[in-house]
Amino acid sequence: MSSEITFLASDNWLDYELLDSGEGQKLERFGKYIFVRPEVEALWKKKLPKKDWDEAHGFFQKTREESGGFWKFNKSIPDRWELNYGKLYFWVMPTPGRHLGVFPEGAVHWDWMADLIASESKPVKVLNLFGYTGLATLAAAGAGAMVTHVDASKKSVAWAKENQELSGMQEKPIRWIVDDALKFVQREYRRGSKYQGLIIDPPKFGRGPKGEVWEVYKSLPVLLDACKLIMDKDALFSVLTVYAVKASSFHIKIIMEEMSGGLKETVQSGELGIRESSGGRLLSTAVFARWQSDKK
Repeated sequence: MSSEITFLASDNWLDYELLDSGEGQKLERFGKYIFVRPEVEALWKKKLPKKDWDEAHGFFQKTREESGGFWKFNKSIPDRWELNYGKLYFWVMPTPGRHLGVFPEGAVHWDWMADLIASESKPVKVLNLFGYTGLATLAAAGAGAMVTHVDASKKSVAWAKENQELSGMQEKPIRWIVDDALKFVQREYRRGSKYQGLIIDPPKFGRGPKGEVWEVYKSLPVLLDACKLIMDKDALFSVLTVYAVKASSFHIKIIMEEMSGGLKETVQSGELGIRESSGGRLLSTAVFARWQSDKK
């Protein structure tokens, strides 16, 4: 086994840009439209002048609740609009939870696993848990994988299906499942299902379709134990990304190593983020660990 701590940021975006950050906020461009959103990791001073920030189309205003807030718009924007990353085409729009339907920092994982899948001569089955709007699913399917996409939100799965159609991937072998992640994995184990790739992108808190409670500190270890049982002996990769938690990448690396224990492995862990276009500063947004089969 080998491991390293690192920082990953995608430099391949054209339709997204982190224009500036600082003082608890970030200034971002999604296509033609610019938004200001809260960002607790932006501890430094802003670099761009105040007028650049004031001219944004939309501002997310926080309330006292941990994830509470609302959007305020200074300029007219469409209900939704199309963005592109490589072979992926997808819809974005401001949502009540401050997000717009894409986590741009995740693109480094999309590219990484797509390369691994495309290099395989055998079929690759991938399970994407907490799949949200489906961009990781589509990246894997576009590279040739058979993907099972699981999310507790019917709205997110419907959005993901629209992104599939927009990307012209209607014929790709994707199963869309609305379910609780842990319950689904436990059923897959009882059915004897095995996967060569796992994508795990959990929220800090959440609820399943039948009110199942997800709390990352309590629920994640249980889920990873279950995931270990459905990893194929010839597994290719797994990737875990965790947002908004007080955990270091070192801790995330440990639980990834434990999940993949017994398999030949290379584990990489660190921070996931975005590079500012205004000054090149790296803004950390999540911690991650990803495992890759060592076939040497």
